[in-house]
Amino acid sequence: MALFDLPLDQLRAYRPEPHIPGDLDSFWAETLAEARSAGARPVATPLETPFANVRTYDVTFTGFAGQPVKGWLNVPAGADGPLPVVVEFIGYGGGRGLPHEWLLWPSAGYAHFVMDTRGQGASWRGGDTPDPGPDGAGPSHPGFMTRGILDPYTYYYRRLFADAARAVESAADLPGVDASRLAVAGSSQGGALSLAAASLVPSLVHAVVSQVPFLCHIRRMVTLVDTDPFHELVRFFRVNPHRVAAAQRTLDYIDLLHLTPAATAPLLASAALMDATCPPSGIFAAVNAYGGTEKTVEVYEWDGHEGGRADFAGKSVAFVNGLLKA
Repeated sequence: MALFDLPLDQLRAYRPEPHIPGDLDSFWAETLAEARSAGARPVATPLETPFANVRTYDVTFTGFAGQPVKGWLNVPAGADGPLPVVVEFIGYGGGRGLPHEWLLWPSAGYAHFVMDTRGQGASWRGGDTPDPGPDGAGPSHPGFMTRGILDPYTYYYRRLFADAARAVESAADLPGVDASRLAVAGSSQGGALSLAAASLVPSLVHAVVSQVPFLCHIRRMVTLVDTDPFHELVRFFRVNPHRVAAAQRTLDYIDLLHLTPAATAPLLASAALMDATCPPSGIFAAVNAYGGTEKTVEVYEWDGHEGGRADFAGKSVAFVNGLLKA
């Protein structure tokens, strides 16, 4: 993929006109209040593994509407005292997989809580959390982008964003965790969820790592690329032109362009100038709107959706170390 989006100097200054719903704050306040009222303390069950330097727990916590969500907690074996914790979210289509797939952050000395992704985990990395969802949510295109899209209250990402916020809130009750030193992290869909969590529960998040985040400036993205997952929306719009306005209104409730002004924690993001899955103009739009004053975008001119690869992983650990281990 060649360069196709705005030039870098324009990206750094890019601030598009938002389409913020008038009831955005009350919508999310209601959603999270409902989740909390139905919530319970997480259950962390020790798991036997062949890895001597990591202790692993199979976690169940309550997410959207009190529904159970799975996760893994890996903690460095023999660690003294509660540790800073990184809550990590997963890319589109993936589930929590196996616990030994998540050893970067424990090897850096962190408790690491990986949230499973409801309904996902069939295309790569298996998942263990169902998505009960609402009945009668209307037509949808295969995938997750259009599930329940005709109403923000039935939309799939309302449930998933609420899960992410509740994962952060539940981290305080996990073994070996110091939730006063908490970071969120993820790539692509996981990067979107890290931004969502930082925006919805800003007082609990102290560092944000968001690699090539998804769901940023959605109205532009669907006109700019013909790759999935954004193209799921295009195919739905094509077949349902009379439903486009309702669907776009729903998307406005989860667009990170509209949510990130509420975030305050220091942010490290990445953008890749050849990324045809999550183009850089969407990422810069959300980062430029981000409420925190300490924010950096690592730009990878020659990358696609890999968005920095191992180089960004190393920079992410150094960034979080500087904030949570100083």
